[in-house]
Amino acid sequence: MSTRINGDKSPPVRSKDDLVAWIAAGEKPKDRWRIGTEHEKFVFYTERLEPVPYGGPRGIRALMERMISCYGWEPIHEGDNIIALKRPDGEPGGTISLEPGGQFELSGAPLETLHETASETSEHLIEVVHVGEPLGIGFLGLGFSPKWTLEETPQMPKRRYAVMTRYMPQVGKRGLDMMYRTATIQVNLDFASEADMVRKLRVSLALQPIATALFASSPFTEGRPNGFKSMRSEVWRDTDKARTGMLPWAFEAGMGYERYVDYALAVPMYFVYRDGNYIDVAGASFRDFMAGKLPGLPGELPTIDDWSDHLTTLFPEVRLKRFLEMRGADGGRWARIVALSAFWVGLLYDEVALSAAWDLVKGWTAEEREALRNGVPQGALATPFRGGTVQDVAREVVRLSHLGLRNRRRVNWRGQDETVYLAPLEEMVATGKTCADELLTRYHGPWHGLIEPVFSEIAF
Repeated sequence: MSTRINGDKSPPVRSKDDLVAWIAAGEKPKDRWRIGTEHEKFVFYTERLEPVPYGGPRGIRALMERMISCYGWEPIHEGDNIIALKRPDGEPGGTISLEPGGQFELSGAPLETLHETASETSEHLIEVVHVGEPLGIGFLGLGFSPKWTLEETPQMPKRRYAVMTRYMPQVGKRGLDMMYRTATIQVNLDFASEADMVRKLRVSLALQPIATALFASSPFTEGRPNGFKSMRSEVWRDTDKARTGMLPWAFEAGMGYERYVDYALAVPMYFVYRDGNYIDVAGASFRDFMAGKLPGLPGELPTIDDWSDHLTTLFPEVRLKRFLEMRGADGGRWARIVALSAFWVGLLYDEVALSAAWDLVKGWTAEEREALRNGVPQGALATPFRGGTVQDVAREVVRLSHLGLRNRRRVNWRGQDETVYLAPLEEMVATGKTCADELLTRYHGPWHGLIEPVFSEIAF
């Protein structure tokens, strides 16, 4: 989740037109399209296989302090707490932030090619493993915490999370599980125009369940199989339905920036950030905020930064800000992290592949898209769809992504184009076996019904 950094006061919001214009300002010509990859890891003590708290000589804060001393990251504070890291001004790179349960997230820099994404991911993982080893800390790439209960999971001292922790149980049964026990991979991609945004949004919404199936890696809860291939995705089905889901209205006539703004205005707020503090206004309306009628802050009017903050508290399967965020994948290790970015770049950044993907999904009904979304957490690639299975659809979609990446002709120093990063997915659509299937096979076979081997065999 996003980390707020204090800066100059942003402009006031005077009308809905300002909110629309803020999103529209994200439009970029194709030669400026970039790839931003985010990935979360569970952090654990290697000797006891327990989650790592924030404080103490071997805690999350100590881990971040070692990132500062060893690799030159700079701290971002809330009060006395380090809650994120950034690169020094003028240096390329992303940010490192803490998720609610201590999940360690890299929000990568906007990069031009997947080869750069692969390098960035490798560098980050080398750094965290290096600083973690002396502390007895390891990192795990899965979609759901495989061993720890919610009560055993620590809470990070990030003030916006306190607001969300109070509010989540009021609007769904699994919101706290989402916050504290899930981990994901995301990729953020650009659009050229409103029409380009709409087409990419529709294609990626329709195909997000296919990505969920391909990246399913969370079949365990509290040490046992949970009956799902992607428990992370299942948790999202009962997490505040006002701000989650497949956005069926995005496929209706008249879809554009303003329609998304109307949706965002209808989603209740969490907080307002003022003078370093998160003021709890959970359940209040941004429309009332614009009218100066926000309960608890009478007369206070929003700024553009408040609007940006509010958009980060919406969690649909694809999120629109000044770029599009693909939000359907479980956490995973290096090859899967880069594969997710490759999957979506191939589909959305090449006109031939994008047109073919739209042709594939444009006839799907809202009911079919919703059935896919509801089915893949349990069935993954075996989920029935239109007389076949999701594996059949995934095979075609990966083929289209391969075509799009080949058409991009971005070659590394070995002469390989970006299609090399699709290899894990191409094997998966051929065999029908996801990471979750492989984990369950090990659990019922060589692991002899024990969860502990996951922390050595699947760790970074």
